[in-house]
Amino acid sequence: MDKKHKIMMLAFSGVPFIMVLGNSMLIPEFPQIKNALNIDQFHVGLLITTFSITAGISIPFLGYLCDQIGRIKVIVPALLIYGLGGVVSGLAALFMENPYNIILVGRVIQGLGAAGTAPIVMALVGDIFQSRQRSEALGIIEASNGIGKVLSPILGSAIGLISWIALFFSYALLSIPIAAGVYFLGEEGQTPQKQCIKDYLGKTSDIFKNKGGSLLSTILAGMIVLFILFGLLSYFSDILESKYNIKGFIKGLIIAIPILFMSITSYTSGHILKKAKKHFKLSIITGLILVGGALLALNFLESLVPYLVLFSLLGIGTGLVLPAINTMVTSSCNSKQRGVITSLYGSARFIGVAIGPPSFTALLEISKPVMYLTSSGIVALITIISVIFIKEKGMTPQGEKN
Repeated sequence: MDKKHKIMMLAFSGVPFIMVLGNSMLIPEFPQIKNALNIDQFHVGLLITTFSITAGISIPFLGYLCDQIGRIKVIVPALLIYGLGGVVSGLAALFMENPYNIILVGRVIQGLGAAGTAPIVMALVGDIFQSRQRSEALGIIEASNGIGKVLSPILGSAIGLISWIALFFSYALLSIPIAAGVYFLGEEGQTPQKQCIKDYLGKTSDIFKNKGGSLLSTILAGMIVLFILFGLLSYFSDILESKYNIKGFIKGLIIAIPILFMSITSYTSGHILKKAKKHFKLSIITGLILVGGALLALNFLESLVPYLVLFSLLGIGTGLVLPAINTMVTSSCNSKQRGVITSLYGSARFIGVAIGPPSFTALLEISKPVMYLTSSGIVALITIISVIFIKEKGMTPQGEKN
C-alpha cells in the first residue's frame, strides 16, 4: 500500500470509528441515564435500538444511491447528519423537563446518518483495493471499528464524568473533522454509472440467484456475532455496577478489554487472509465456535476475572468472523452493485446490534441460564448453516474483474 493510499485509509478509518461510538459510547452510562430519565433497562436499551433500526432500514436505499452518484457524495453528508442527531438529543436533555422522546428522535436522526457511513466506506474500499490488498484494507476498517468499540466505553466513561448529556454533543464535535478528512483526502475508486432501477434490481437479483446461499449465510453470521456482542455488553455494563460495584472510568476500561481482543484479532486475521488468499470459511467457522463455546461457559462463571477471560475469548472469535465476512461480501459482486450488497450486509449488522440488548434483557427476565443457553444455541445453529452453505468460490477477491 503506497503513501497515498495509506493517507486515504487513515481518513476512511475515521468513519467506522465514529459510527461505532454511536452505540458503544452510551453503554457504560446506561445506569446514569436510567436514573436521570427515570426509565428502566428496556427503555434505556431503546437508545441503541432506535439508532440501529433506523440505520438498518435506511442503509439499502443509501447503498443504491451511492452506486448511482458515488460513495463520497453520500458519506460526507451522512456524517454531518449523524452529528446533527447528537445535537438534537443533547439539546433536548439539556433544556427539556421530560426529554426522553426527543432524545429518541435525535437517535433516529443519528441512525439515518450512520446508514451512510461504515457500509458505504466498505464498498468504497472494495472499489479501490483489488485482490490480495482488499482483505488487508477491510481488516483495517474492521479494526478501526473495533478500536472505536475499545475506546468508546473509555471515552463514554470519561465524558460521563462531565455529564451524560455531553456524550450527545461529542458526536457532532467528532463528525465534522472526519467528514472533512473524507472529503479532502478521499477519492472514488470507480466512476459511478447510473442504471435504471429495473436493470439495477435485475443485476442485484442475479447475484443472489448465483451466490445466494453463501451470501446470505455470511451476512447472517455477521449479524449474529454483533447481536451477541452488544447484547452481552449491555448485560455486562449493568452487572459491573449492580454486582461488582465497579463504576466510572474503571468500568469503561474493563468493558474495553474484550473489545480490544476483538480489534487486535480483526486486524491480524485481515492481514493473514491477505497473504493466504484462502481459509475465509475456516476463519468464520472457527470464530463462531469460539463465540458459542464462550457463551456456554459464561453461564457457569461468577467471578469477574474468569468471566472477563471468557468474554475476551468471545471477542477473539468475533474478530475472526468479521474481516473474513467483510471480504467475502465485498468480493461477491462488481463495483456497480457493491454499494447495495455491502449496504444489505451493513443493514443486517445494525439490526443485530439493535436487537441484542433488548433480547438479552428479555431472556434474562426468564433466567440467566436461558439467556446464555439460548444465545449459544443460536450461534450453534448459525455455525451449522455456515458449514453447509458458505462456499468460497466466487466470494473471494482472487482473479475478480470489476
